[in-house]
Amino acid sequence: MRFDVRALGGAQRVSLQLDAADPADAADQARLQGLTVLDVRPAGGLAFLTLTRRARFPLGLFSRELLALMTSGLTLVESLQTLDEKEARPEARKVLGGVLKHLYEGEAFSAAIGHFPDAFPPLYVATVRAAERTGDLPQALSRYVAYQAQVEQVRKKVISASIYPVLLLIVGGLVALFLLGFVTPRFASVYADNLDRLPWASRVLMQWGGFVEAHAVDAGLLILALLGAAAYGASRPVARAYLARQLWRLPGLGEPLRVFQLTRFYRTVGMLLSGGIPVVTALDMAGGLLQPELRLRLQQAARGIREGQPLSQAMEHAGLVTPVALRMLRVGEKSGRMGEMMEAIAAFHEEETSRFVEWFTRLFEPILMALIGLVIGVIVVMLYLPIFELAGSLE
Repeated sequence: MRFDVRALGGAQRVSLQLDAADPADAADQARLQGLTVLDVRPAGGLAFLTLTRRARFPLGLFSRELLALMTSGLTLVESLQTLDEKEARPEARKVLGGVLKHLYEGEAFSAAIGHFPDAFPPLYVATVRAAERTGDLPQALSRYVAYQAQVEQVRKKVISASIYPVLLLIVGGLVALFLLGFVTPRFASVYADNLDRLPWASRVLMQWGGFVEAHAVDAGLLILALLGAAAYGASRPVARAYLARQLWRLPGLGEPLRVFQLTRFYRTVGMLLSGGIPVVTALDMAGGLLQPELRLRLQQAARGIREGQPLSQAMEHAGLVTPVALRMLRVGEKSGRMGEMMEAIAAFHEEETSRFVEWFTRLFEPILMALIGLVIGVIVVMLYLPIFELAGSLE
């Protein structure tokens, strides 16, 4: 079976296809070539058509349970054996069994989990590898659990704030489709003999209704095709990247989106630095969280750091700081606690992001309701306008 592998070769991302028995085998082949594996997935462009979703390994729950067992005094192998014995999901048991197998063969924990890139992301592997140097794996797990909790909290705030607007769009779209696909054709049959005497807007709407009535199946297939194309486009990275670029250009929205991405970036880099990972390596590993334009700026900042520039100066020249972040980075350089300072920057901007999300939803929801009401109202007025004119002419 062929697999698409995305990896890091030096400081560059590479993509390649490999023949392997399973994703772990493909990842092992890539590592033998000196690559750092980022992602492994089955090759083929029709993967979006699969109806079953592959179960994800519960990394957050695994980390919490492993931390609790190791804190209670069990060794790493004993903790993993306990988790493997109690696990009921086949996919998770397969991963845990594979990790234990590699540990029994004498590999380090970071190397063992590195064989399963779908379950353990590069950030997790790097955190564990850094902890093995200091011999304090529980502290590293605790740090990663706290990191995941903070990221999940921000993500949940954004998702919860977007639920109501999405529901409004869906309900408003369904009502508009009902008016255009069911009500309008009935009105069109009533006005069929007097289309030339209707106002222009009503005439266009009635012509649409006549088309739907005469080609109901074709119109339904057309709508389904448009919805399918929209869903397919939303699943493609290129389309999502294009949509993200357009959102970044919107006045009043681009800067908050930039701050939101920098917040995740600072949180991740802070966690990596606190785990003992070098600055440049941490920046490279966290670069995938940034939008392509900011990623290019990050490469510029990394070059400056390699040339001897302070972190704050390199980040400032690359445009990857806010005024608050710049001042706090300088304080972190003087105190030597850059990891903690990065996390403090992220915490500050997370509060700022939360306030913006709350303000934006309070403003956007009534505007969206007004627009949906306006669209539905215009359709209804155009349907009844000929009747109003006919009633006026009879007076």
